[in-house]
Amino acid sequence: MSLPLLATSLTTNPVLISGLTAFSFLPWLVFGLPGGALADRLDRRAAMSTVNFMRAALIGALVLLIITGVDSILVLYVIAFALGLCQVVYESAVRAILPQIVNRRGLDKANSWLTVEETVGQSFVGPPVGGLLFSWFRAAPLLGAAIGFAVAAVLVLAVPGRFRPKRTEPTTLRADIRDGLRWLWRHPLLRGFTILSGLIAGLMSMATSLFVLYALETLKLSPSVYGILFIAMGIGGLVGSAAVGPLTAHLGRPRMINIAVTIAPVMFVLLGTVTNIWAAGVWFFGIAVGITMWNVLAMSLKQALIPDELLGRVLGAHRVVLWSGIPLGAVLGGVVAAETSVPTAFAVSGLAQLVVVALLYRLINRHQQMIVESAGS
Repeated sequence: MSLPLLATSLTTNPVLISGLTAFSFLPWLVFGLPGGALADRLDRRAAMSTVNFMRAALIGALVLLIITGVDSILVLYVIAFALGLCQVVYESAVRAILPQIVNRRGLDKANSWLTVEETVGQSFVGPPVGGLLFSWFRAAPLLGAAIGFAVAAVLVLAVPGRFRPKRTEPTTLRADIRDGLRWLWRHPLLRGFTILSGLIAGLMSMATSLFVLYALETLKLSPSVYGILFIAMGIGGLVGSAAVGPLTAHLGRPRMINIAVTIAPVMFVLLGTVTNIWAAGVWFFGIAVGITMWNVLAMSLKQALIPDELLGRVLGAHRVVLWSGIPLGAVLGGVVAAETSVPTAFAVSGLAQLVVVALLYRLINRHQQMIVESAGS
């Protein structure tokens, strides 16, 4: 939250602000495949710790730049790109290490707990506290983030064991990437799942990149109150994490995936129709419920279907596609908002997502048996 909020203190241009989100995801286009391959070569625990130390250093450097008065939009873009590079390695490692710790039947619960951790930090604690600190001093929330990353880097080293994937013979990084791409392309379910998920993510970023403008300009909130709006998303994330397991057991995994992927697009359409903070809070809650359940189910499905020795590079390839559309979608959202309005960009985003969701329904229904068997049920 801190970088977009900091950007609004430097410019109100929707394209520049949404472009910050775009720039933070660009590293996935360039380094997503090598980053995933590295997660299949390195000790995944050590990689997570190293990257968190690097993120702490980068944000600490930004704090110093703000204090010395040399911060600018260009500086924010550079920092966002560098943090994106760190995220490439970290996300590949953290998702690949999970199946080494729990079995397939426990993946939903493990991914739910991981989502709860992210929700508490990013919605309950981060935005409200960050917004209040920002109104006091712009660099204050960034200093807290730097300390948090440094602490996380130390804590992850406390996890016992070695988490380097087993390899039968030495290979080159290029060969590893090629093997991951080949495996993903030849898998009928995950190939289509990856392409359609990428389209949804890109279209969704049309709206998510504009959250800060929606709060400050459409809802007329102050920076100190802006973070509180995300409490609704935090509650939604917790509800989604708690509900996804029981609902999946009751409705079945294929049907639950179809339901989960539909919720957020509908909420984005509704969000484009309101300018009241209370109504917006309800739709923000719904967005978080849908996204959380979708993320848990989608990640568990991929972790169950992909062999452990290929997990990092295949997930890396998946995320390259998944997040390659986000920069384009973010810029497109900024252009639509500049030409019309932020609420209009939200509505366009939601309607376009629903078109892709209809295609995903067909894919899921065609491979129902594979999805059911993937969880060992």
